[in-house]
Amino acid sequence: MVTSYIRRLVDYPGALQVLQFAERKVSLVAVKAYYGGPLVGHALSALREHMPNIDARVAAIFRQGRAIRPQGTTIIEADDEVFFVAATGHIRAVMGELQKLENSYKRIMIVGGGNIGAGLAKQLEKNHQVKLIERNPKRAQILSQDLVKATVFCGDGADHELLSEEHIDQTDLFIAVTNDDEANIMASMLAKRMGAKKVMVLIQRSVYADLMEDTNIDITISPQQITISALLSHVRRGDISNVYSLRRGAAEAIEAIAHGDAMTSKVVGRRVMDIKLPPGTTIGAIVRGNDVLIAHDKTEIHSDDHVILFLVDKKYIGDVERLFSPSAFFL
Repeated sequence: MVTSYIRRLVDYPGALQVLQFAERKVSLVAVKAYYGGPLVGHALSALREHMPNIDARVAAIFRQGRAIRPQGTTIIEADDEVFFVAATGHIRAVMGELQKLENSYKRIMIVGGGNIGAGLAKQLEKNHQVKLIERNPKRAQILSQDLVKATVFCGDGADHELLSEEHIDQTDLFIAVTNDDEANIMASMLAKRMGAKKVMVLIQRSVYADLMEDTNIDITISPQQITISALLSHVRRGDISNVYSLRRGAAEAIEAIAHGDAMTSKVVGRRVMDIKLPPGTTIGAIVRGNDVLIAHDKTEIHSDDHVILFLVDKKYIGDVERLFSPSAFFL
């Protein structure tokens, strides 16, 4: 799961998170808005004007750590963390409205040859120039035999001389995924200082993840949050087929399946504007068969629709579960 999560970040340079729903038909993407993005300094209503042929919905905006309810008149500011929902094929187009699109990563360096590092290298070596650094000599030798195109080095990811010799300043993406938080952090900070364009670091201890917000680390990856998301989909009530824990567990994104009819369901046969959603909850998209419908006020929910919701505050998850649980006695 962690390998797949990182792979999606590699596929969409510039994204902070990429979450997929309904058999990958819909994606929820988090990006940071930068100066120079076409929409920065403009109202959300301008999104449709900029992209008349692409439908997307901003599900939430976090500004200086606080959630802002997105409305048509909301002005996007630089450094806003914007979560938007769109058909997966339209993701890069929408990202281009919020920031200057980054080029695809070509040169990737991975530190750590465990399950995650080895899995990533195997997936990425076909279309990228991959270098992998592994400290254990025996493991490094095994990896050099398993990998076809990737180059394997036996050494320390925080070795200044090794990074220099392997042209870290020409590296598009540096990923530290050993099982040692301190080693990952030190290697990533050194790589960034030496010129790596972007760094990702795997951090298991939440206190370290909080500290990374004030550093030059671009993306921190929490294996706990990724695996918790998968577990949540099994313990949620109602027909919840996907749950993602966001912003270190404070928010959640949910894929719920609508069942019943207008007599037995609180959502089926109703327009989005008529559904009593909990505070801070947004319906972003609806998947109906093979069709992706970006949710608007007058969009009506049908039985068997897959509904993608974003909750700014996870304490309302129970309300959403009850909303999508049909009852024979509901009137």
